[in-house]
Amino acid sequence: MSTEKPIAVKRYVRLWAELLALSWRLYPAMTSGLLAVYAGQVVVVAASALALRMAVNGVIAADPTAAVIGAVTAAAVFAAGTYLSDLNGGLWIVLIERVGLLHVQHRLHADLVGLPGMDHLDRPDVLDRITTLRGASWELVFGMWGAVAACFNVIRLAVLVTLLATTNPWLIALLPCAAAPLWCDRRGQRAVNTAETETAENFRLQRHLFRLATKPATSKELRIAGAGDEVVDRQVAAWNEVFRVRLRARVRAAGWKLAGWTLFTAGFTAGLALVIRQATTGTGTVGDIVLAVTVALTLRQSVQDTLRDVNNSTASGRVIEPYLWLRDHVAATRAQRGTRPVPAALRRGITFDRVGFTYPGADRPTLTDVSCHLTAGSVVAIVGEYGSGKTTLVKLLCKFYSPGSGTIRVDDTNLDDLPADEWRKRTSAAFQDFGRFQTTFATTVGLGDLPHIDDRARIGEAVRAADADVLLGRLPHGLDTQLGQDFGGVELSEGQWQKTALARSSMRPAPLLFVLDEPTASLDAPSEHAIFTRYMARARELAARTGAVTVVVSHRFSTVADADQILVLDHGELVQAGRHDELLARGGRYADLYRTQAEAYTSSSTR
Repeated sequence: MSTEKPIAVKRYVRLWAELLALSWRLYPAMTSGLLAVYAGQVVVVAASALALRMAVNGVIAADPTAAVIGAVTAAAVFAAGTYLSDLNGGLWIVLIERVGLLHVQHRLHADLVGLPGMDHLDRPDVLDRITTLRGASWELVFGMWGAVAACFNVIRLAVLVTLLATTNPWLIALLPCAAAPLWCDRRGQRAVNTAETETAENFRLQRHLFRLATKPATSKELRIAGAGDEVVDRQVAAWNEVFRVRLRARVRAAGWKLAGWTLFTAGFTAGLALVIRQATTGTGTVGDIVLAVTVALTLRQSVQDTLRDVNNSTASGRVIEPYLWLRDHVAATRAQRGTRPVPAALRRGITFDRVGFTYPGADRPTLTDVSCHLTAGSVVAIVGEYGSGKTTLVKLLCKFYSPGSGTIRVDDTNLDDLPADEWRKRTSAAFQDFGRFQTTFATTVGLGDLPHIDDRARIGEAVRAADADVLLGRLPHGLDTQLGQDFGGVELSEGQWQKTALARSSMRPAPLLFVLDEPTASLDAPSEHAIFTRYMARARELAARTGAVTVVVSHRFSTVADADQILVLDHGELVQAGRHDELLARGGRYADLYRTQAEAYTSSSTR
């Protein structure tokens, strides 16, 4: 325990120094201006007290020159203090917003998006911290300036106590009394920060339940099932648990704050009584009383300001701890980045060697001991019932996850040794849970190959490959049509959104891996047939060009009969592999599933 706190303080200080340097580099004039304001406010405090003492002593001593100079100086200092206070607020807000929202938040988003894998989206510890940081990155800069302001306030407190000591050295004892509220408040704030992190999961749960009850897609089912009240009750229960834990922490923090202020008040009262006694016994002046009262009152305000700024800086621990944790996670993940070059073309293909995988937090493996070879230039179909591990196999191929055991080799190179971003530049994919990007039609297709996002000719070719010509012709503004009703655009049907995803997957002309994960699940039979015919032809073109492996995941067995190899998964295990006619002749799992599906289609067509 003795080492954890110093380490935490050092990390906080390093982060604040980093943010201050960032602020200086981006906005040097405003940053230096705000630091000058803080320094000026320290001078104003001392000058005000000294000027008032000079004015009062001048009046008592019948010295009009001293009295006027003191009064004029006090007025000028008061005006300067008011100006500095207003300037402080303006610069402070602008710097927090600009540095926090425009730069720190952008960097945080870039770090998260730049992670090579997707395991962080399945880990509660990562999601808890992302929830805490969502929309709160400005608090990091807010806390940094709180720490800077606290340092200047400590200097101001030291100046004030020094002035008090000129009237009586015993008044220096007010300094530890002034520090008591700071220590107590920090102790209480630590409990609040801990409660924020502990309740992040329940906080995320109640937000999720709220979205379920208010989004059109899920609210329809809730109304049919009559489950709306149940969802509301669960949301309330989750929120009540968050409120209970956080309220208890805040009550504890309030108790610590009360104890600190009680100590300060006792010291302040004793010190003031001592100065008054000196004046009444002739060992001090009336000016000393005025200085002592002025400084004592200013000391109280200074303690409050210091307490506020320390509270701002320590309260930012609510986001600093998650931020630093995520930075460490990002750094550790990036340190595992592969360094081997991605081949220009496949010569042998992709090999799975005893691959196993378990999702983070799961207690059962999704894939177990999978071994197979995907020959360069081949079309490989993956079939199996829902939950058999088909999509997980695809995710491993795309480097969204790394195998928990075994290896995946691209030709002779371990896939883990290839940089994820470089491998994905040579990968095209259409997933069953495809994205619905609410932008223009041209952009949502062009995103499939970012360097050519504005290449209208290539976009047109991708649209034709996905059999989306008719869809494009129906859009009011063609390629420039805004999609999605959230932004006043055209809302597409599920099948139309899927066709845009298919077109997006066709943007890259020379991938090494082409993945179609349930690519026609939302399409009718004629569209499905037309698309598979086109994509099989495209697969052969890619095979001749780069030796690309095309992987097709489908629950419709009729669409995979022409594949060069069919992999049959069952409960995460590869139970069969071969061509369609071979698997039918061999019997077993594939033949059973094929016949069951064929009988179901025959039965439905005769009704």
